[in-house]
Amino acid sequence: MEIQGLILFILSSCSVAHGQPGINLRLKKQLDSVMQLDQKYRAILSNGFTDSTQQDSLARALQVRPQSVAATLWKLQSSIDSSNIVFVEGLIMRYGYPGKTLVGDRTCEAAWNVIQHSSRIDKYLATIKKAAMGKELPFKLYAMMYDRYLMNHNTEQVYGTQVCMLRLKNGENGWFVYPVKNPGKVNTLRRKAGFEQTVEENAKRLGVEYKVIKISDILK
Repeated sequence: MEIQGLILFILSSCSVAHGQPGINLRLKKQLDSVMQLDQKYRAILSNGFTDSTQQDSLARALQVRPQSVAATLWKLQSSIDSSNIVFVEGLIMRYGYPGKTLVGDRTCEAAWNVIQHSSRIDKYLATIKKAAMGKELPFKLYAMMYDRYLMNHNTEQVYGTQVCMLRLKNGENGWFVYPVKNPGKVNTLRRKAGFEQTVEENAKRLGVEYKVIKISDILK
């Protein structure tokens, strides 16, 4: 009986060890694929077409006119985004946010990207904040989503991460860093959130000259 009891104890211990929380490799692989799909056409569109030859090549591959390439790529990306958000919402219902404990350091950003590129930011902002506060996701990603949430609600952003096309009352129009709530403290807040670049440096990286503007400066 003692030997049988020892065998049962060993088997039980092995079962517990196998069931301990860890990286879900199958889920990690799925989310890595989702991340690639999230950038499939978005990367091309974000970088722009380097020259007319590239645009013509894409037009031939897509079987559309050159001037329709961007719209066609966005349509294709939107279709992917719709599928991705359904998949991610299913994961969140089952696991909560799939953070680094579940899928690893880099893959933990996949679900964030899908939500950031969706119309569901309002729904999942609290989930993202909880993941960031629990160190399941870099806090700066929450900061970026929070800024986008504020911009979507016509409110000044906090961290200066969002850039968009605006028309100003003074006649200027183009790409601007969306109005920041506290320009004098924005870089301090950025450092605390984990950003390495200042708001000015980040704007330059995005091809924009940083200017301090207010919501009231924007032509509706």
